Amino acid sequence: MAETGKQKGQEQGRGKSFLNYVTKFAAVSKASYLRSVVLACIGVICSIVPYFVMGTMVKQLLQGERNYDVFLLEGGLMAVFIVLGILFHTLSTNLSHKTTFALIAGIRTELCEKLARLPLGTVRETPSGALKNIMIERTDAIETTLAHVVPEFTANLLAPLLMFLYLCRIDWRMALLSLATLPLTLLCLMAMFHDYERPFRRTQETTKVLNDTAVEYIGGIEVIKAFGKAESSYARFARAAEENARSFTDWMRASIVPFSLSMTIAPATLLAVLPLGAVFVMQGTLAFHDYVMILILSCGLITPLITALSYSDDIGKATSIFGEIDAVLTLPELSRPAESRAVPDGSEVRLSGVCFGYGDKEVLHGIDLDIPAGKVTALVGPSGSGKSTIAKLVASLWDVGDGSITLGGVDLRELSSEDYNRQVAYVSQDSFLFNTTVRENIRMGRPGASDAEVEAVARDSGCYDFIMELEHGFDTVVGGSGAHLSGGERQRISIARAMMKDAPLLILDEATSYADPENEALIQESVARLACGKTLLVIAHRLSTIVNADQIVVVKSGEIAARGTHAELLRESPLYRKMWEAHSSARDCSEEGGLSE
Repeated sequence: MAETGKQKGQEQGRGKSFLNYVTKFAAVSKASYLRSVVLACIGVICSIVPYFVMGTMVKQLLQGERNYDVFLLEGGLMAVFIVLGILFHTLSTNLSHKTTFALIAGIRTELCEKLARLPLGTVRETPSGALKNIMIERTDAIETTLAHVVPEFTANLLAPLLMFLYLCRIDWRMALLSLATLPLTLLCLMAMFHDYERPFRRTQETTKVLNDTAVEYIGGIEVIKAFGKAESSYARFARAAEENARSFTDWMRASIVPFSLSMTIAPATLLAVLPLGAVFVMQGTLAFHDYVMILILSCGLITPLITALSYSDDIGKATSIFGEIDAVLTLPELSRPAESRAVPDGSEVRLSGVCFGYGDKEVLHGIDLDIPAGKVTALVGPSGSGKSTIAKLVASLWDVGDGSITLGGVDLRELSSEDYNRQVAYVSQDSFLFNTTVRENIRMGRPGASDAEVEAVARDSGCYDFIMELEHGFDTVVGGSGAHLSGGERQRISIARAMMKDAPLLILDEATSYADPENEALIQESVARLACGKTLLVIAHRLSTIVNADQIVVVKSGEIAARGTHAELLRESPLYRKMWEAHSSARDCSEEGGLSE
């Protein structure tokens, strides 16, 4: 197959500069950043005025001025401009921070919306730790760079430029001498940035590995403890942490000498200006008061340049982060129009010649299947046969590779995601609940539902009684991913949420896998009652729960092996008969061994 969506996104993000990314992501914030830059420049101009006033005071003093009031006035003027410099810098920084916070919020919102539009396979093939790292830590890490670099980088280049032009006006020789340390500083920085990409990429990769390992370690802690793998699992996490720390220390160790030299050499402008300026004074080619003025100004010439150059590392990091964000935002999405091109006529679903694969492996091969409106269709088959893949394709979590899926005669790719989502309710075997109350988790099926309607659906779906036994009833917070509830309880609330949506097409992907036999029977009875008149697609690992289905489809190795009613398949399908015998045998053993409890 062609390269993955993730690789395509990364390819599209290559070669872009920091300015390209800022221009792209800050499109709606350009005006605010521009105002911030203007305020920063005004602040810089105010901050360098005291240098000129100081030079003027020294010149007047050398010329014999002894009027105390003159110096007091000029000193006060210096103080005023120092305060104004601080004020404008503060205003610039506040504005840039507010703008950056809004920009980051926009990026995170855009990333969340993007994930909702991506095929499920694209999301699943990306480690959750990597996505979480990009959306939270990595995105947050660009705040300082955007808030300071955008206004201050420009301003810190403006200040030395103005000073240099003024020095050229006094004496061009001294102006050039004031930059004598700059070539050596640049050489040191070039040495520091030599082969910069390799160690920087290593730190990014080891950080991602550490995040993924930490998420895996924490998420699997129950299994780790149960199987006595704490030592080996922690050792893997420790190795990832050590490698991450080593990547940073190696990078810093290689950079510390050239960086320290550059920071030591750059501000030492007096090494050239002081002796050679004195020679020019003695030769009579430079006035003494101009010499003093140049000494004062040269001390403040390089510092802003150093500040601007110090942002180069932050710019490199921000560029890398923007590249990661851009790689996610440019991933291929599900092929759906903004507005539906047709209106479905009913809720019948038809799969025609559907082929689909994960990566290079095709798992569905030319599936032809009709799911009649208002009927119950069950998918059964061995593990890995493709049942759940069919359900996810019908739920529009992926796009088909070849063939088509229609709802009411309309291809799913002709319907907008919003319109189709209103037509289908999907409950998977991995029932996910949000960290809010039971009431709000059910209400997510229909946000405008009243408390009475939520409770009515809970009664109809058979979970009212156990909800009322919780500490705060419907107002009980279920915890992250529903951690405060059992697997069966989570499933029952998920089904109630799907019932609340009242969609014409209902998909249950092994949604009763965690329920015990007693509760499963209750759930099946509730589903049968609430799904009356709806198109129901069910995947069940317990065949006894779908014996009354209008149509049972046997899936094997990505193909339709047989279809019919329970009785018909027992007569005509050896595979189904074998599965039913295995199921009946397992159920009998469970009952005899007293395991049903």
